[in-house]
Amino acid sequence: MEAARELDKQSWRCIRRDAEHNPDGKNKMQLRFLSRSENVSLARLLAAGMAAENELTVAELDEIKVAVSEAVSNAIIHGYEGAPDCYVEMALALTDTQLVIEIRDQGVGIADIEEAMRPNFSGKSDRMGLGFAFMHSFMDEVEVQSAPGQGTIVTLYKNLP
Repeated sequence: MEAARELDKQSWRCIRRDAEHNPDGKNKMQLRFLSRSENVSLARLLAAGMAAENELTVAELDEIKVAVSEAVSNAIIHGYEGAPDCYVEMALALTDTQLVIEIRDQGVGIADIEEAMRPNFSGKSDRMGLGFAFMHSFMDEVEVQSAPGQGTIVTLYKNLP
């Protein structure tokens, strides 16, 4: 019984913030969730909740939510081609000056990132192809890393007041 209590105590021990992993950081979190459409709202609420620690307007918080929705939806719809049993990973980091949101999938990847980022381009005929346009419009910077068969990482940057 004593060994079980000691193991339980160790599993809840505090992992201290490390300056190497979060320099000048105020807060940081990581989340891994199934590639299901109902998880898009969870991701957007987490991002807005973290951003709300700063003096952002309701409109700015809504813009962050839209950008996150688009990035997560792209991972689910395009990266995993709608398969509901894959994982999307989201990392959020908040500093005094910036909110950084990373959305990662291990899906099919993007063959031509430049083409995929063009407004109205979509690999699916029933889609409008405005996801990246919204992300660029609502965030201060958007980075995309991808390769066919290796997944995609979308990093969104929002400068803070």
